Amino acid sequence: MTNPVKEIFSVEAPPAPAALAAKVRTLAPSMTRSMQRVAEAVADDPAGCAALTVTGLAELTGTSEATVVRTARLLGYPGYRDLRLALAGLAAHQQSGRAPAVTADIAVDDPIADVVAKLAYDEQQTLADTAAGLDTVQLGAAVTAAATARRIDIYGAGASSLVGMDLAQKLLRIGLIAHAHTDPHLAVTNAVQLRSGDVAIAITHSGSTGDVIEPLRVAFDRGATTVAITGRPDGPVSQYADHVLTTSTARESELRPAAMSSRTSQLLVVDCLFIGVAQRTYETAAPALAASYEALAHRHSPRTRTR
Repeated sequence: MTNPVKEIFSVEAPPAPAALAAKVRTLAPSMTRSMQRVAEAVADDPAGCAALTVTGLAELTGTSEATVVRTARLLGYPGYRDLRLALAGLAAHQQSGRAPAVTADIAVDDPIADVVAKLAYDEQQTLADTAAGLDTVQLGAAVTAAATARRIDIYGAGASSLVGMDLAQKLLRIGLIAHAHTDPHLAVTNAVQLRSGDVAIAITHSGSTGDVIEPLRVAFDRGATTVAITGRPDGPVSQYADHVLTTSTARESELRPAAMSSRTSQLLVVDCLFIGVAQRTYETAAPALAASYEALAHRHSPRTRTR
């Protein structure tokens, strides 16, 4: 398995300075403790750290120069020099007296029309990035497994649990047996019952959520086909996944953390998985879906008000 704290050489542009603190919070669980000390230092005191050499920052955090460089690269910067420039920019922004940022692009005093436009653009980019990075071979294999599964268990925590419930409801409406588990104890006790021919799906943006990884590990050990939907394909969850479906790691901020931004890309992957399964099981899925619509039709009809 790939080490979750390996050096990452990203071909993408480094993150905007204003997004640095959120980036640290997102990646911290996958860092070693020494790397966490470096990341927390630069996020807490960008001005002070910007004035330090790589040796100075290593001494401040009680780490090594190599650890400082690895941390800079994990955060998305080609090297420590680029991280220092970003820290200087962030410090200047904080000292300028300008309106504080709600996200990397949105200031607290932006007109609501600008907020709508900027968020819509960000959502579009998140969807485009997810679609471009989604491995269709892995997706096809996950679709095949789910379409023929005796039973499908789905694990998620926090915002990811909402995505899991959405997938379970979709699958139930086309006649498949699917359960979304949000209680970690029930998730594990249900995973124990899985076997070959069953499917377990874990949804975790960070790839390191213990309450999601544990039931997936149990399902994996029991012989079920396992799928991970994650923004960190090098995270611990992948160790127990037969198939990994990668979501976009969208930009985050204080008021728009991973729990919000990651859900857009997760929902896209879930929809792709569901549509693929519906295609494979169309002869049974179509009548089941029609029956579910008919069963609920009376709930959507206008009611006559009684006097």
